[in-house]
Amino acid sequence: MDLDQMEVNTSVGQQEVNPETKPYLTALIGWSLQAIEVAARMERPFVVVGPPEFESYAEKHEIRFVGWDFNKLNEGSDQLYKKLNALGVEVAIPLYEECVEWAGALNARFRKEPRIFNRSLLLRDKGMMKRKAQIAGIKVGVFEEAHNKEDVVRFLRRVNDALLKVDGDVLDPIHVKPLDKAGSVGHMAIRTIDEIDLIEENAFPLLMESHLDGQEFSVEAFVHKGKVQFLNVTEYVRLGYSNFVPASPSLREKRPLIEEAVQQLVDAFEIEYGVIHPEYFITPNGTLHFGEVAARVPGGHIFELIERAYGFSAYEAQILCSDPKTTQEELDAFFPSPYDYKGYAGCLMVHPQKDFVNDLEVPDELEQNSYFEKHDLFTPAQGKVAERIGFGNHYGTIFFFGEDSEEMRYLLKEYEEYDFYV
Repeated sequence: MDLDQMEVNTSVGQQEVNPETKPYLTALIGWSLQAIEVAARMERPFVVVGPPEFESYAEKHEIRFVGWDFNKLNEGSDQLYKKLNALGVEVAIPLYEECVEWAGALNARFRKEPRIFNRSLLLRDKGMMKRKAQIAGIKVGVFEEAHNKEDVVRFLRRVNDALLKVDGDVLDPIHVKPLDKAGSVGHMAIRTIDEIDLIEENAFPLLMESHLDGQEFSVEAFVHKGKVQFLNVTEYVRLGYSNFVPASPSLREKRPLIEEAVQQLVDAFEIEYGVIHPEYFITPNGTLHFGEVAARVPGGHIFELIERAYGFSAYEAQILCSDPKTTQEELDAFFPSPYDYKGYAGCLMVHPQKDFVNDLEVPDELEQNSYFEKHDLFTPAQGKVAERIGFGNHYGTIFFFGEDSEEMRYLLKEYEEYDFYV
């Protein structure tokens, strides 16, 4: 998207709404019932900009709604700004990946700061993101962009040549992923030349990266006026399957290093408002490597886990931090100390381990465990298991809460191997 495609065509004689009389609305870009419920609870005037198929639901529940196809960019794209400006919207908050640049384009217009849009593109293009981080002196792995399979072959060989591999050695893997997809969608680990043939032609162009060793974790940083107001560290037990909040003591002791790295990222990317969700690798000697960063609600039910562990709504925090008019006093009163948590909140995202299932079986010993809180596992209506895309479309989640991070880790690992479907 180009920012000028969001420009108002002044030749049609449209007038800007008088800023003294228009209502101050927040636009939730995307669709999230949790975000809608929180905005309503805050008694904050808002409008939802979501896919057209949600319009009937919005009307039924009296939710102010503007239908929009985020995948369709054309000469009519400017109409979204016009509609929202007429309603009195001044803040746009992206709720999922494909909405980030739309929110960036809108906020650039609302605040009359074109660079806001450029920053949103930086957060959507993984290649551009890596280059910006590298220019800023942030430690990243080796990376390149690929336009065809021959590029992937050359990159795999160059990486392993640099690692002094010889004939007969097991190759170090490389990772390939789409430039603009959320999380792990389309992510592949390539370990042999033959595996490159598994990449579909329509996956190009894509990003290629060297493999990073170490413990992977994510950070959820709530930012206002370029300053991190609250920082959560989420520990991954198995990426895409299980995680818990806050991090265990062994990772939490690295918090000063993590806080410094995240503020460096915020400064380098010129992030002013909202929430960011960077992922890092940390080696045993404490070296941090930057993976990537998103600027929307994280996956893995992390916002829910933050609320369970710390007692505040992460959706409310996102709304407050996205608004330039929120005061520092409001933020200081809202956020607790990062060390003031009630316990460890974890979840296991379950996907059947077979192609066809008949029933769901949740063992009694799980439901009777003191750390078990709830689950929303379901049996597919037709019995056929859908192929998993990235780490999404899982068949439900099991939620845990307890006081010991090691017990939490044990349970998540234990039930990751359990097959809940027969």
